[in-house]
Amino acid sequence: MKASQQDTKKLFRKLGSCSHLFFYILNREFGHPQETEERAADPLAGGIMRMGYQCGMLWGSSLAVGAESFRRSQNRDQAVGLAIKATQHLMESFSNRAKSVDCLDITGCDFSSKISIAKYFLSCRFLSCFGLAEKWAPEAIQSATEGLSREQTDLPQLPISCASEVAKKMGASYQEMVMVAGFAGGLGLSGNGCGALSAAIWLSTLAWCRKQPGKYGYPNPNATNTLKAFYSATDYEVLCHKISGQRFKTIDDHTEFIKNGGCGKLINALAQS
Repeated sequence: MKASQQDTKKLFRKLGSCSHLFFYILNREFGHPQETEERAADPLAGGIMRMGYQCGMLWGSSLAVGAESFRRSQNRDQAVGLAIKATQHLMESFSNRAKSVDCLDITGCDFSSKISIAKYFLSCRFLSCFGLAEKWAPEAIQSATEGLSREQTDLPQLPISCASEVAKKMGASYQEMVMVAGFAGGLGLSGNGCGALSAAIWLSTLAWCRKQPGKYGYPNPNATNTLKAFYSATDYEVLCHKISGQRFKTIDDHTEFIKNGGCGKLINALAQS
């Protein structure tokens, strides 16, 4: 039975994080489970290690369409562009459903505050996330399928993703590089929470999960160290458009920025973390 036919709320409780959940759901819709990779998405829940940025449902979904982009494309460059486009399609669908892409806006919870977390659970506001997951799951599947199936005639010849560049420097496989490609420019070029950071967190957690079979991917020391290195390199700034000094309108814009050395020091710092 495909994930779209299962009880999403029960699955949410079992897996424990929204990012894990949607990576799991879409992977099974496409017919390619990746248990360890899915666990490694746990730290992206709560808006990147519970910081309130883009909802974990989006990060998990982007990883899944990235993996499917790799399988469907004849070359890596084409797959990178397709992953970014499909992620943009997912973000549009999610924003229409949730009215925001940010975890803080959706939950009203500051996960860095124990008091805020207590209120979030005691007031049962967490149930709204379960409801959102249940409602968006079929829409996410449809959006991902449409985003991956559309004829991509406007893709640049050699698209570059900052997230894929981090993955490359971290020694990731071609498939892993494409899996994180949609994180580019703050997830689908949105300018929000840094996609290079999320790529590095996922990859460092993946390495940890491979040595810790069956354990949840969050918390773990690898992700914590990655975040510390990021903060040191950006002086605690997380938003892509502030770090880069611009908003990217197209994949070409982002590609030229990276080719010209944009965020080079940050990419190196993350890769070395």
